[in-house]
Amino acid sequence: MKLDATDLRYVTTDEFRVLTATEMGSKNHEIVPTPLIAQLSGLRSGGVNKCIGSLAKRGLVAKVQNAKYDGYRLTYGGYDYLAMRALSKRGTMGSVGNQIGVGKEADVYVVANDEGESMVLKLHRLGRISFRTIKTKRDYLGKRKSASWMYMSRLAAQKEYAFMKVLHEHGFPVPRPIDQARHTILMELINAYPLRQIAEHPNPGQLYSTLMSLIVRLARAGLIHGDFNEFNILIREDGQPILIDFPQMVSVGHENAEWYFNRDVQCIRTFFRRRFGYESKLYPRFKAALNDEGETAFELDVEVEASGFGRKEMGLLQEYMDSVLEAEAEEDDEEEEEDGEQEEEQEAADEDVEAKAAEEAEEAEAVEDEIADQQHENDESEGRPELARGDRPRARFAEAHPRDDLHASPTSTPRASPPPSEPSSSRSISPAPDQTAHDLPVKQIVSSELNKRRQRQRSKHHSGSGSGASKVGRAKGSKKKQDIRGKISAGDIWG
Repeated sequence: MKLDATDLRYVTTDEFRVLTATEMGSKNHEIVPTPLIAQLSGLRSGGVNKCIGSLAKRGLVAKVQNAKYDGYRLTYGGYDYLAMRALSKRGTMGSVGNQIGVGKEADVYVVANDEGESMVLKLHRLGRISFRTIKTKRDYLGKRKSASWMYMSRLAAQKEYAFMKVLHEHGFPVPRPIDQARHTILMELINAYPLRQIAEHPNPGQLYSTLMSLIVRLARAGLIHGDFNEFNILIREDGQPILIDFPQMVSVGHENAEWYFNRDVQCIRTFFRRRFGYESKLYPRFKAALNDEGETAFELDVEVEASGFGRKEMGLLQEYMDSVLEAEAEEDDEEEEEDGEQEEEQEAADEDVEAKAAEEAEEAEAVEDEIADQQHENDESEGRPELARGDRPRARFAEAHPRDDLHASPTSTPRASPPPSEPSSSRSISPAPDQTAHDLPVKQIVSSELNKRRQRQRSKHHSGSGSGASKVGRAKGSKKKQDIRGKISAGDIWG
């Protein structure tokens, strides 16, 4: 959902109380009953219904169709308004500008405070696109199903803000965090470009070394980014990288820490090879990065836990991230299976077409042989020398009768009938009225014969009686009714 803060200034205090009550009721209800909203908001029923109607028109709450009782659910738009109102009350945000980024898990906007200083507002929207199927496969919050995605987005924002704050305090190249409310994070605006938008670089080897050193530095600090790629790395004008997006960051003590570390390294190697044509044989290893004695290691994940984002929330969000990877792997497997089934169906269709073409070719050859046999019989009847089977001409029919003048006058002598001793065949093909047999191409005759055979086959299998004749009937209704319709149509009623 795209953020639209136009109506934020027109939402009244009572409407925000109803919106907050809906959020509170979502913790234990998939659809928050209207009486519960009235009870939590402390307003009268009439005032609650009026506020709910106004919020529903703005898309901040939604009524679920076919529900067993009268109730509403909180939308992402309403959650955005609650977060922005909290930031506005604290004085950290005063206005909302244009959208500068969109992803499968978050939207990014330019905002400003009351002094006009530009900042970045990031809104987490977990489960918006490809991760919706995870909700049906695993339940994280028991009864709180409707609020699960909003709660997960809130955990992701809290985790990112906590890690960003700790990293910034220890001198890592990350944006300066300013504030956090619900599923939103407010941070400084950096004049930089994403690495994926950079087509050329004067010294890709130096940038590669800087990024690999950053991965090692994070590991020595006890953290692994988990999504270290060209989408989450900004390059300043002076060439220095800035690291963003930390919801997938894990500790080096995680059971899959080495796998996350190797994936981050491989992402950078693959990007530099494809974009800049640069590939280095030197790259960091997980165990070697942790056992370096040249620099003192410290555990930033412990400091993050001490800041308020505890192990319970960390484990819950990590379980979600792992399920995301599993869901993506399953979707890839399903796509591969569908592609394989489509290829098999295509191959089977191609084989059917080839078999049908071969059958038609054999049938055409059989018809040509019949035509050649008929020509041979005609030659024998006229006393012509016999030709070998392979030497029999198939281009045209032999002339079976003398050529008549088809355009003679009506008084001309009629054409003589063939002698009784002349052999005839039930399979012989008569030439067209305006053309003699020896002037017809064999290809045309074969095509005509094949069409006749197919037509007889169709009429045999598809007609009701099973005979070759097509069944043609009159229109439905009795003859009397047809006559009445005809009389009405032919009368002067419409004239």
